[in-house]
Amino acid sequence: MSKLRFTIYLYSYLKALFLKYKAVVKFILTFLIVYGALSLLYDLYLRYSGSTKYYPDYFTNLVARQTEILLNTVGYQSQILPHPNEPSMKLILNGKYLARVIEGCNSFSVIILFVSFVVAFSGKIKTTIVYILSGSVMLYVVNLFRIVLLTIGLYHYPEYENILHTVVFPAIIYGMVLLLWVLWVNRFSKIAQQHE
Repeated sequence: MSKLRFTIYLYSYLKALFLKYKAVVKFILTFLIVYGALSLLYDLYLRYSGSTKYYPDYFTNLVARQTEILLNTVGYQSQILPHPNEPSMKLILNGKYLARVIEGCNSFSVIILFVSFVVAFSGKIKTTIVYILSGSVMLYVVNLFRIVLLTIGLYHYPEYENILHTVVFPAIIYGMVLLLWVLWVNRFSKIAQQHE
């Protein structure tokens, strides 16, 4: 087989493969572009948002303050203090320093993942926007409650710190993301609309 024939064969094979899996390729590229763009914007936010008033950044500070309010509401004495040695907030429960609220606790990286998937499997524009906004709010609220539950769990069961933080804690938020994705694909995305 000559080089030219091989090149033509390879080109037509790759073209047929691309056409066959066009939807998959489109999904992956859209997901990667949206995820990359949102991650870049979030990184810029983190880089330029540090302040002494809202330490370490506005959203992490907000999550820490809201966690404090929720813990106080359910009967615990909680206090949030800026950590002197690292960009985080110290979470003190009933006088005991239990945890740090760091940037990774503010749920924005999970929300970026959620939004990227929904956009990649987009549906009608209005439906997509409403679902992204409501899903993001839901993830933010679930994240607050998981921090509260983790803190209470660490207070009462310090011996289970590892399993609480590495298994239960991520399972709650990523499980919620998975449920929202499944709901999106089966009820609201273009794929769901095609099967109606």
